[in-house]
Parts: sequence; structure tokens; C-alpha cells
Amino acid sequence: MKNLWRVLSYLRKYQALSALNILFNILTVVFSLFSVVMVIPFLQLLFKEIPPVMQKPDFALTADYVLDYLKFLLSQEIAANNAIVALAKFCVLIAFLFFLKNLFRFLALFFLAPIRSGIVRDIRTDLYEKLVGLPLSYYSKERKGDIISRVTDDVKEVENCIISFIEVTVREPLTIIIFLVTLLMFSPQLTGFVLVMLLITGFIIGRVGKSLKRQSSEAQAISGHLLSVVDETLSGLRIIHAFTAENFMKEQFARINDSLFGLNRKINTRRELSSPLTEFLAICVVCLVLYYGGTLVLEQKSLKAATFIGFMMIFAQLIPPAKNFSSAFYNIRKGLASAQRIFEVLDADAKIPEKENALPLKEFKQSIEYKNVGFTYHNYDNKKILDNISIKIDKGRMVALVGQSGAGKTTLVDLLPRFYDLGEGSILLDGHDIREYKLPELRSLFGMVSQESILFNDSVHNNIAFGIENATREKVMDAAKIANAHDFIMRLEHGYDSTIGDRGNKLSGGERQRLTIARAVLKNPPILILDEATSSLDSNSEKLVQDALIKLMKGRTTIVIAHRLSTIQYADEIIVMQDGKIAERGNHIGLMAKEGIYKKLVELQAF
Repeated sequence: MKNLWRVLSYLRKYQALSALNILFNILTVVFSLFSVVMVIPFLQLLFKEIPPVMQKPDFALTADYVLDYLKFLLSQEIAANNAIVALAKFCVLIAFLFFLKNLFRFLALFFLAPIRSGIVRDIRTDLYEKLVGLPLSYYSKERKGDIISRVTDDVKEVENCIISFIEVTVREPLTIIIFLVTLLMFSPQLTGFVLVMLLITGFIIGRVGKSLKRQSSEAQAISGHLLSVVDETLSGLRIIHAFTAENFMKEQFARINDSLFGLNRKINTRRELSSPLTEFLAICVVCLVLYYGGTLVLEQKSLKAATFIGFMMIFAQLIPPAKNFSSAFYNIRKGLASAQRIFEVLDADAKIPEKENALPLKEFKQSIEYKNVGFTYHNYDNKKILDNISIKIDKGRMVALVGQSGAGKTTLVDLLPRFYDLGEGSILLDGHDIREYKLPELRSLFGMVSQESILFNDSVHNNIAFGIENATREKVMDAAKIANAHDFIMRLEHGYDSTIGDRGNKLSGGERQRLTIARAVLKNPPILILDEATSSLDSNSEKLVQDALIKLMKGRTTIVIAHRLSTIQYADEIIVMQDGKIAERGNHIGLMAKEGIYKKLVELQAF
């Protein structure tokens, strides 16, 4: 129930549209009822089955008064004109009433359309903003496909849930209540019998749909797993082909797909059961009401035949709302399961906190200092990645981090822009703990070029200008020239307006890397982080990229994670890391003289 009220909170900004939807639904029900009620007395009068009513009846809150008053009005019309003219006018009137009924129904749906579309937009916006704001540690525990499933499939289910709830709480209840009140005026005794039957029917339908929410949640989770497999397949297609693992991936996909098929079959079976089950139960109720009402007319003489016919015609109008009610009930059950998955993301507390009165940060003035820093990812093995790290980097200096994979180099630099938050110790920037600064302003000081070129399926211009407001074409071109990228960009079909494909797959590795360098150049950050920026390139591409990096590093404070040690020989300080600790430190000449870990790494790369 808590999730339901939270989902419905998205309706608040659409109160005016909701009110109009309710108004036109009421008018739809009223004109639907009126068009049905008018038919019986008119046909009775037209075919002279009853005498005309020439005297206006006295007002009373009963069904007999309503019918007698309609008979009075229709008798006046028949008396004023002949029967054929009256029949023609009545047919036009009925057609007009049905036109109004359907017009109001359209208007109700017209005002409902922006509600459903708006709610989907709002939920997706909240989800995306949350996903963008979550730290990297959150995604290390989640499947990408499952997250995509929550943004797409789960949001769609929540949309169906909200629309179904509006129908269950507004349109269908309005129809049922207005029709039941009318039936109560016709025969309180028979209406009470109908209510008992409807309660029994509702109980049976509720029992059938009890497990739908749990099964829907499982199905959405498996759907997310399926999307993850598809994403991994597309990303790793080259490796799949190289290792002839097509059959393995097909079997993995088939296994998950079959599981999803089984669950969806159960869910759809239960959901599709709602309509025929409701119709069958409704017909059973109709038969019972027909029998019981017949006894009231034939045996107890407590109900007029004409009134009973009118009662049954109106009661028949209750069957479609009852069917819709049960279908909506199933949609709500399924939608609440999806809502729970969405709120798990929205409520995720894995976030980088910012102090209430955080300090502004406009420029980098003095130094960066790691003081006794320790860090653990708290994943499956809770292994300590960094242990008692202390480093000071003065402004304008270049510091290189080297060591074997898993030594903690990338983690150490990821802590600086607060991609992860510290576990132990502190990191000072210009004498203040980085946790005291405003997070966006802290991150604005850094430019990053990583081993993997992170590009987007957009134009060259937009990739270089990414995150930079009002970046002119001239500035973008200047940045590309510094990054040795301008020449190859101009050879593209549309130059700077060329689309580079998913993750930049239309470009070579060196070209992609030079675009990321151009992006860093345009940002013009005071602190530069290079994470093995040339390790995956061939010699020719490496030279072009290295030249671009030298231009980029000029006059900046630079932290370099190096795989190829020849690129960092001129660093002011080289930090050698091993098992999360600092094993050696110094410049290239000093470390070579020690004949320790660093020298062995250099000698290994010499072959």
C-alpha cells in the first residue's frame, strides 16, 4: 500500500487534468444511464402496452417517480404529434444522447492522455537523475541490463498501474455507484441481493490474483538479466567470435529466456483469466438475479414487471465495469511489483554526501595531499585496496603511479574527484578536506583521459564540447589541433559534424583517444588525471597521442597512471605501488639506482 500511495504522488501536479477527467467520466455515466432508462417507458407508450400518463406525478425519490415522470413527458410528445413523428424524434434524441455520452468519454480520455504520458516522463526523469547522481560503487553491484529494464519496462508497468488505478477508483466506481443508486431506487431488496453477489465475485477474483505481484517482480528481474546478456553480447562480440563461444552465449541466453517465458506464461495466464472468469461469474450473478427478481414479480408481487425489466437493463450495464475492474486489479498488482523495483533505485542511499555549508572552490592554488588514506570496496571479499597512503603533490608538478594491476593505482586517483568516498584518512586540497567542498565545483577542477576512450554516439563537435556550455566551433577546433585530432577530423565525411557511432566505433583507437584529449584540452582543467592513456595504442598512434598529452600537461598539475614506463621518466615523482601500499618512491634516476621493484619493471619492458 505504501508503494501505491507513493506512485500516486506523481498525480499531484496533474490535479486539474484529473478533475476534468472525473467530471467527464461522471457525465459519461449519467448520459449512459439516461439513454437506457428512457427506452422502456417510450416503447411501452408507443406500442400502447400501458395507458398514457397525462397528469404530472408528485415528486418522490423513487424509481417509480422517475419512470412515471418520463412517461408523462413522452405521453405529452406522443399526444402532440402522431406516433411516427414521436418515434423519429425519440430516435434522434437517443442518437444525440449516445453522441454526448461518447463525446464526454472522449474528453475524459483526452484529459487522461497527458496524465499518463506526464507521469511516465516524471518517473523516468527522477530515475535518470538518480542514476546520474549515484557513485560508481553502486554500479559495481548492479547489472546494467537490469537498470535499463527498470527505466523502460518497469516504468511502463507503473504507467499501466496508475491508469488502472484511475479507472478502478474513478470511472468504474462512478459507473457502479451511480447505477447501483439507480437500482436501489428501483428495488432495494433486489439491489441488496446484487451487492452480496458482487462481494462474493470480488473475493474470488482477489484470490486468483494474489500471487501476481510476486511473480511479476521475479519476471522483471529476469528481464533485466536478459538485457544484461544482450548488452554484454553486443559489447563483446569480437571476443565471442574469436573464442567461438557463440553456442555458449546462445545457451546462456536460451536458459534465461526460457525462465522468463515460464514466468510470463503464468503471469499472462492469471491476467487473461480475469476477463473470462469475471464474465462467467457475472453471468452467474445475472442468472441468480433474474431468478430472484422473477420470484419477486411472479410470486411475491412486490415488483412491477416493467420496473424489473428496467432493473435488468441497468444491471446489465454493470457487467463491463466489473470486467474492467478485475482487469485493472491485475494491472495494479503487476504495476506495484515494478514500482517496488523503481523505488529500490530511487531510495538507494549509496550517494556521495555534500556538507550542508560546503565551501566554494573556484581554483586550485597550492597542493593536493593524501594523508594516511585507506579504502575498501566492501564487495564480495572486502579486501583492503589502499592502506596508509600518504602523498603530497604540489601545484604544477607531475606525479606518476606505477605498479602491477590491482595495486590500487586507479582507486587512488578515483578518490580525488570523489567518485568514491574515503574509508580512512583524508585528502586535502589547498589545506581543506575535499569533503568540505561543493562536489560539482571540486570535480570541475579535474580533466581525465583514461585507457578506455569514453565517447558518445554523437557528433565530433559535441563529444569534444561535452559538458562545456557555449563551446564555439572555433574553440573546439583549437582544442582538436592541440590534441593532434584536427587533420583526421577534417577527413571525415562531415568534418566536425560527423557522427562517430556507438562508443566511437567508427574511429580507430588512436583517433578516439585524441578526441578525449581534445575534450580535456577544451575544459582546460588545472589538474589532469591520465589513466594509462596510451597503453592500448600502436606505436604510431602512441606517438601522436603522446605529443598531444605533452601539450596538454604543460603548466598543469598532472597525475599519471603509467603502464609504459618510458612515458613517465621525466615525472617529478614516481610512486611505486604494491598490494595497496607505497613500495617505493622517488624520481626515475633515484629509483633505478635503488635496484628495486621499479628497476625490475623497467628492465622487463626493455625486452
